[in-house]
Amino acid sequence: MSRVPKWLGRIGNGLTEMGQRLDERRAEVEQEEAEHKAAPEDAPAHVPAPPAYQPAVGPRPDPAQAVPWGVRVAAEAGWRLLVLAGTVWVLMRVISAVQLVVLAFVAALLMTALLQPSVSWLRRRGVPRGLATALTAILGFVVMGLIGWFVTWQVMENIDDLSDQVQDGIDELRRWLLDSPFHVTDKQINEIAKNLREAIGANTDQITSAGLEGVTVIVEALTGILLAAFSTLFLLYDGRRIWEWTLKLVPAAARPGVAGAGPRAWRTLTAYVRGTVIVALIDAIFIGLGIYFLDVPMAVPLAVFIFLFAFIPLVGAVVSGALAVVVALVTQGMFTAVMTLLVVLAVQQIEGHILQPFILGRAVRVHPLAIVLSVAAGGMVAGIGGAVVAVPLVAVSNTVVGYLRSYSQEQALRQAPQPRGATSLDAAPVDAPGSREAEGPAHPEG
Repeated sequence: MSRVPKWLGRIGNGLTEMGQRLDERRAEVEQEEAEHKAAPEDAPAHVPAPPAYQPAVGPRPDPAQAVPWGVRVAAEAGWRLLVLAGTVWVLMRVISAVQLVVLAFVAALLMTALLQPSVSWLRRRGVPRGLATALTAILGFVVMGLIGWFVTWQVMENIDDLSDQVQDGIDELRRWLLDSPFHVTDKQINEIAKNLREAIGANTDQITSAGLEGVTVIVEALTGILLAAFSTLFLLYDGRRIWEWTLKLVPAAARPGVAGAGPRAWRTLTAYVRGTVIVALIDAIFIGLGIYFLDVPMAVPLAVFIFLFAFIPLVGAVVSGALAVVVALVTQGMFTAVMTLLVVLAVQQIEGHILQPFILGRAVRVHPLAIVLSVAAGGMVAGIGGAVVAVPLVAVSNTVVGYLRSYSQEQALRQAPQPRGATSLDAAPVDAPGSREAEGPAHPEG
C-alpha cells in the first residue's frame, strides 16, 4: 500500500473545508432571498441584528405607584365625598319639591310615637286594633283641637285689654327712658316713632303681599295637618306591615342590618318625643304659674306657646321666654319684666341640667354642638318645621349608624376563621355592643 504524500493530504483537507464554507454561504444567501421575498416591499433590505448587550433603560413605573400615597388617599376620599355631596344635594332638591308632604309625614311619625303606647295599652286589654286606633286618634286630635281653640279664645277675649295695657306700657317705657341714665331725650323718642311710621307706610305693599302670602301659608298648613292626621291613622293601625314592606325595598345583603336598626331607631324616636313632651309640659306649667302670680296678662296662652316652642331645642326656649318677658314689660313695667326673666331663666336652667338628663337619659345622646348645628340647618332648609324635626332626625341617625357599625364588626368576627389550639380561648370573638338586645319590630304593633 502506497503512502499519500502529506502535502497532497493537506490540499484535500483544504478543498473539503472550502466546499463546506461555500455550502454554508449558499444556504445563507438562499435564506436571505426567501426572507426578502416574504417581507413587504417597503421593508428595509437588511435589518441589523440586536446588540449583544442589555440597554441601560429601566422599565417605566406604574402611574399609580408614582403618585404619592397622601395624594392618592386624598383623591380617593375626594371623589367619594363629591358623590356623597351630589347625592345629598339631589335628595335635598327632591325634599324641597315635596316639602309639605315630607314635613307632614315626619309630624305623623312624631305623633305616632306619642300615641302608640295608648294603642298598645288598649290592645293588651282586648280591644280590637281598629277600635283602639280610632279611640286613640280621636282622643289625641280632640285634645290638640281643644288646646288650639282655648288659646285662640283667650287671645280674642283679652285682645282689647291687652291693647290698652300695651299702650300704657309704652307710655311708661317712654317715661322710664326719659328718666334713665342713658340721657334719652323726648326729641329722639319722637324721631324713632316717626321713622317707624314712615317705614310702615313705605312698605305697605310688602305688608299687603305678606298678608296674601299668609293666606297661602294657612292653606298649606291646613293641608299639611290633614296629611299628618291621615298618616298618623295608618301608622297607628298598620305600622308593622308598612315597615315590613319598606324592608323589601332594601337590598337582600343589607336587609338584616336594617331590620335590626329599625327597632332601635323607633325606640330612640319614642324616647325623644315622650321626654320632650314631659319637659315641655313642666316648663309650661311652672313658667305659666310664675307669670300668672306676677299678674302678666294672657298667662295661659303664653304657657301654651312655651309648651309648643319647647319642641324647638335651644331656640324655642329663648323665643318663648323672650315673648313672655316682652309682654310683661309692655303691660306691667320693668320690675315685672325682670321678675319674669328670672322665673324663665330659673325654670330653663333646672330643665336643662336636671330634667332633660333624668327624663331622656341615654336614649338620646346628641352633643349640644350637634343640636345647634342641626337646628340651624333644619331652619334654613325647611323653616320652623325643619328646626323641629332636625334634632330627632340626628338622634335617630346616631342610633342607626352606631348599631350598623357594631353589626358589621360582629359579622366580620363571625366570618373570620376560628382559631384552634391553645390560642382559641384568647381569640374568641366578643359580642358586639347591642347584639344581645331583645329584637322587636321597628314599629310596635298597636
